[in-house]
Amino acid sequence: MAQLRHDYLEFIAREAEIVVVGPEDQTTFARYWEKEALPYVGLPDPEHRVADLYGQQVKLFKLGRLPALLVIDKTGQIRYRHYANSMRDIPPNDKILRLLDQLDQI
Repeated sequence: MAQLRHDYLEFIAREAEIVVVGPEDQTTFARYWEKEALPYVGLPDPEHRVADLYGQQVKLFKLGRLPALLVIDKTGQIRYRHYANSMRDIPPNDKILRLLDQLDQI
């Protein structure tokens, strides 16, 4: 999540919004968001409804819920999905920013 903060203004310049869905309850999630001063939207999902809806994987041997990154366009269509194999398997911001630039040209 921290990497997204570094380029947040670049995402906003492309009319993209970052929404991070996490397994914590609302109180825990809000406390973390405030402590870290994260500029984007955080959505607590303790019952995993959103995560399940978008196919985010849970692997107990890999510390629980694995990262997933989806780009959803303004019409609600999923244009890109990345389901991580580990906690380190996260696409770099520049890849996602390039994808947003390409989608803007369609």
